[in-house]
Amino acid sequence: MSGLVNTLLIVAVVVVVIARQFRARPVNTGRRWWLLPAVLAVVALREPGILDAHHRTEAALLLGTELLVGLGMGAAWAWTTRIWTASDGVVWTRSTRASAMVWLGGLLVRVGLFALGAALGVHQNGSALMLGLALLLLVRSGILVWRAQSLPSGPSMSSPTRAYGDDMARVARKEGV
Repeated sequence: MSGLVNTLLIVAVVVVVIARQFRARPVNTGRRWWLLPAVLAVVALREPGILDAHHRTEAALLLGTELLVGLGMGAAWAWTTRIWTASDGVVWTRSTRASAMVWLGGLLVRVGLFALGAALGVHQNGSALMLGLALLLLVRSGILVWRAQSLPSGPSMSSPTRAYGDDMARVARKEGV
């Protein structure tokens, strides 16, 4: 695939994933939650230029860092997601404001990695970013499925589980007079 197609695919996946995760959605633990990350990884690994032939060490270090960022972001996103069991026993999930901060932080780190690679003269394409996104989605989905399966089920268990940021004070808005 060309760089433009990879970029459009990455943007489309990110927009769909983020838009869906900030709405309350049921978690289906039996579904193939690993399928989208697997497809993204296969597409990313099919590209021949994932490592710059002239700067292999630097490109490998940048790729490794990208994967670590994806791993960390996936875990942080999963743990900042609120998850609860409804009165009918269905497990629901919704990302929080802290989840949005995780995305913003990850985006800034990725921009920094791209700038570092450009400063080192490393040729970069979207494959490394796509592979990092695949790892992010795989880790997040895996942790959410694990959290959903560990929730007590039944009609009496309807309170949400803790998510990072739940203890933060809510700022009351002042009404204008």
